[in-house]
Formats: sequence, structure tokens, C-alpha cells
Amino acid sequence: MERPAWAPPGIDISVPSVSRIYDYYLGGSHNFEVDRQTARRAMEFMPGLPKIMQANRAFMRRAVRHAVAEGVTQFLDIGSGIPTFGNVHEIAQAASPQARVVYVDHDPVAVAHSRAVLTGDDRSGIVAADLRKPKEILAAPEVGRLLDLGRPVALLLVAVLHFLEDTDDPYAAVAELRDALAPGSLLILTHASYEGIPLTQETAAGTVGVYRDMRNPLVMRTREQISGFFDGFEMLEPGLVSMPDWRPDRPDDGEDAETPEDPYAFSGFGGVGRKA
Repeated sequence: MERPAWAPPGIDISVPSVSRIYDYYLGGSHNFEVDRQTARRAMEFMPGLPKIMQANRAFMRRAVRHAVAEGVTQFLDIGSGIPTFGNVHEIAQAASPQARVVYVDHDPVAVAHSRAVLTGDDRSGIVAADLRKPKEILAAPEVGRLLDLGRPVALLLVAVLHFLEDTDDPYAAVAELRDALAPGSLLILTHASYEGIPLTQETAAGTVGVYRDMRNPLVMRTREQISGFFDGFEMLEPGLVSMPDWRPDRPDDGEDAETPEDPYAFSGFGGVGRKA
């Protein structure tokens, strides 16, 4: 298998990656054949996966713009993945020239591409770290350089917590990050769930099995379980809802104006909370 010029040395291009599969769902080009094969296997059970990912990205962009409108111009995006058009720093900086963004990911390809995309942008940075180790994230030099944790920060945990098993204690990781944030900070979160998927749970479980086989278990939590991540945050209206239902744009609002008639777009949940 020929290694593409953009692939960082040392990574095994015969093993699929969650972030590269996500890139494939979004129509990106930074993925390998093994990622595309795995994605297609998952789509045999759940053909609407790309639509779910598009709804996820549209939610993220709306939530980032809302954060800036609320005066929050610092962003910590954990599990950020491979940069694609309309990423957090582009949306935030278009809304406010003061916006600062720190991306965090543990995938070498995502980190390498983030560094390349952010070259020359002194208001954005990338940290190679894992959500399971919040102390390492908070102590990272880029976090110290770009973010003032004494002021409100928007913490993005978008499509990442469902890759943490209960044995990873994801609730403790979120609580540790929450406790490091100033009052007025926001939690922007999306999470996969069997609820809302226009399939039987048995069929949808086939996709879960594909991720389990690649040793990246996809944990489908209930709405009640997902709401537990907002402990210590006041939920903003309309609460924890399907992603297209969170403050949808009007039809004349441009690229993020949604056509939510595709039932897959309503799979899973998204919400925003504010730390008191």
C-alpha cells in the first residue's frame, strides 16, 4: 500500500481511524482505503451516517456562532478530528476577530493536518492529547498560550464522548474539565444514541459492531445518560434535542440552513449548557 505524501510517518495506514472515517463521511480526502472500506461496512447497516455527520457539523457551527453572540470568544475543541471547511476557528474568527481556538486530538493525522491548516494563525493551535487525560490537556502549552481559563471558555465535546466506554469514566473527565472553567463557560456537546435513528436497534447495532471490530467501541447512550454530562451546567433552550432541532437556521440563513426531512439527521442528541 502506497503511503500518501500527507500521511505522517509512523502511522499504520492499514488500520482504520475514527477521525479519518468521519472525514470520509463528510466528503473529505484525507482518508485511506481501509477507512473507506470500514465506513462502507458501517453504512450497510446505517446508510444515513453521512447525513448524521452533516447534521452534527451544522449544529456545531450554530453553537459556535451562538457562543460568540453571548460574548464567549475562547474555544477548546476536544476530539476535533481532521480539519474540514467550516471548522471551529473559521466560524469563530468570522464572528469575532478576537476569537481564539485550541484543538485537541490524539489521531496523528488529525494533529498533523491541523498544524498545517493553522500555520500562520497565531490565534489558533493544536494539542496532541486524549480526552481521557484532562490534566494533560489543561497543562498543555498551547492552552496556556491561547486561552485564559479565568474567563469563559466554550468547551466542545462534539461526537467524541460516544467513543469513551464507561470504564474510561467519561463523566469524571467532563467534570474535571468543567471544574477548570470559569463561570459563564459553555459546554457544546453531541452524542450518538439509538434514540431517533429510523432503524430497529438490532439493525443499528450492526454499525456499533463495525466500530467494535476496529477496537473503537461506539457507545450508544440514552438521552438521560447523555444529559448527565451537563451536571453543573444550566441547559440553554431548547435543551438536549436532536441536532437539527437546536436553534435551526431560517431557510435564508445560508450554508447551514437545513433541510431536515432526512430522518437520519434526527439521530442522537445535541445541546449547550452554561456553567453557573
